[in-house]
Amino acid sequence: KLTLVMANTNVFILEDENIVAKDIEQSLKKLGYNVVGIASSGEKVKELLTEGIEPDIFLMDIMIKGDMNGIEVAEFVKENYGLPVIFLTAYADENTLSKAKITEPYGYILKPFKEIDLHTTIEMALYKHQKTVEIKKELDVYSSLASETQNGKDYIFVKNKSRLIKISVEDLFYVEALKDYVNFYSKHGKYTIHSTMKDVESKLPKKYYARVHRSFIVNLDKVLSIEHVSGRIQVEGVEKSLPIGGSYKEELLAKFNLL
Repeated sequence: KLTLVMANTNVFILEDENIVAKDIEQSLKKLGYNVVGIASSGEKVKELLTEGIEPDIFLMDIMIKGDMNGIEVAEFVKENYGLPVIFLTAYADENTLSKAKITEPYGYILKPFKEIDLHTTIEMALYKHQKTVEIKKELDVYSSLASETQNGKDYIFVKNKSRLIKISVEDLFYVEALKDYVNFYSKHGKYTIHSTMKDVESKLPKKYYARVHRSFIVNLDKVLSIEHVSGRIQVEGVEKSLPIGGSYKEELLAKFNLL
């Protein structure tokens, strides 16, 4: 007997073959899911979403008739609603899958499918999506990340695990980018946010910080030495030296009084 992980889950089906759509609907209802919408085209998906239908997850056939294929509909849903998508497809060729994976689907179900495939894939997708949402809530940059002066000192604010962390400019050594996350290394510890280096750089006060590499921003006051030969920089609070990108070197040196 199957035990549903998430009760009262609303599923939307995009399938242009009516018989197949009804078969999927019947299987989902048997498994305990709510089918809140069935569409045979991308245009109908947009229409129903605009009318206020609120699905938790989408099952989408990749190859559908109309102006939009399933991959394009998935891109629309992801961009505008941030909801998880599972692809239903009879095509497992490399070309189709390579196009589909760009939309970062939460799973694939190959036709013909079994009810256990539906159940397992949906539950795994819902769990993964829930965790992704939680991470994004916990790791986020405060919208007004910027310089603030209190009692003669400058600070920045970072939102970390639902808390606003106040970091003194003089205590922040450097910032490092790691894919979709950015680490702040300060005197009191490391704080991680979900952001881009470009966004962080734009919000840090330029009189204190400088981009030295595509992956690093340093506190200018914490720079101990710059090695011309190796093209690396030594920063206070960091055991190993950091790289200096070629395109940043000239601008970085211009910030110091060289003798």
